[in-house]
Amino acid sequence: MYACWGRGWASARPAEGRQVCETGAARRGRDGAFPTRCLTLVALFVLSGCATLNDSRLFVQEPIRADRFVLADEETNVVGAVQVVVARDEDTLPDFARRYGLGYDEIVAANPGVDPWLPGKGTRIVLPTQHVLPDAPREGVVVNLAALRLFYFPEREGGEPQEVITHPIGIGREGRRTPLGQMRIIQKTENPTWTVPASVRAEHARRGDPLPAVVPPGPDNPLGAHAMRLSRPSYLFHGTNKPFGVGMRVSHGCVRLYPEDIAQLFDEVPVGAPVRIVNQPYLAGRRDGQLYLEAHAPLAEDAARWKGSLKPMEKAVAASVADDPASVDWEKARDAAQEVRGIPVPISPGSPNLEDVVARAPRVPRIPPWEEAEGRDT
Repeated sequence: MYACWGRGWASARPAEGRQVCETGAARRGRDGAFPTRCLTLVALFVLSGCATLNDSRLFVQEPIRADRFVLADEETNVVGAVQVVVARDEDTLPDFARRYGLGYDEIVAANPGVDPWLPGKGTRIVLPTQHVLPDAPREGVVVNLAALRLFYFPEREGGEPQEVITHPIGIGREGRRTPLGQMRIIQKTENPTWTVPASVRAEHARRGDPLPAVVPPGPDNPLGAHAMRLSRPSYLFHGTNKPFGVGMRVSHGCVRLYPEDIAQLFDEVPVGAPVRIVNQPYLAGRRDGQLYLEAHAPLAEDAARWKGSLKPMEKAVAASVADDPASVDWEKARDAAQEVRGIPVPISPGSPNLEDVVARAPRVPRIPPWEEAEGRDT
């Protein structure tokens, strides 16, 4: 059987093709030969863009780039769309994460039960490339620790619509928590030198991994090629020489990004830009009249304090629908909060469930066109 990909089927006149092949089948019953005209039509179907049903390109759609969005209006707070890819033997979840602008914990949470390092040929991988914006002023940089994600709102010029740029981040591990609060960018440095804090040197020495007092620029520098210092000067936004740590709690408190992401922000974010660091594991938002809940696992310190309570989720959702509490299906909201997939889930009464959302998600290529253009396949 053949199925079409592209315009080939229409241009090859399917009704005529079926008639010729049916006639040929009857003739083949008499003389055992498939008619030349039918073979020619089948060849035309394949050459003009048709493919066998098990062709990996079949039904693949153009992917959305999930790092920059234009906001239609001030009320828009859900951006992007869920997408899926189908893995090959050589693929890993971190491969897909970097290709599609996601972090490690993000993509693992979206695909429960899938081995991050060996998902297996033919496995459908969910790309959580849809986000609810943090509940914070849309200016400068907003970091949501619980979502392990950064949002930058460039200044608008004239009547231009608001844009948002978003990237996955790595943050401070437990005991080295990235600080909350309002700050600003005070310095930008290309090819930074890392002066190792005494506390970090002592920690590494205890582990038998001594560090020098100063690490010069280069491939061994954990700050990567770009750094932006915050007004709390012990903390930076910076690149990394270990990209696999993006999307996890692995730093000493700084915010780390993929090298290509910090390079973009370095060019766009001015010195003096405001920075807000928040901690919002539960994010409620609306799009096209639909209410969504995006739920992330609370940071370990918060989880220990909350002891499984869903009151923080209920408070976040209630604040977003103060004028219409009946617009929430609370059973769906609680399910989303307990599953913590990090995917915006519709929670309006009668809305589709998460399985439906994933089933309808477009399938996109394993390697998106922008990665192929830049020649950076992980």
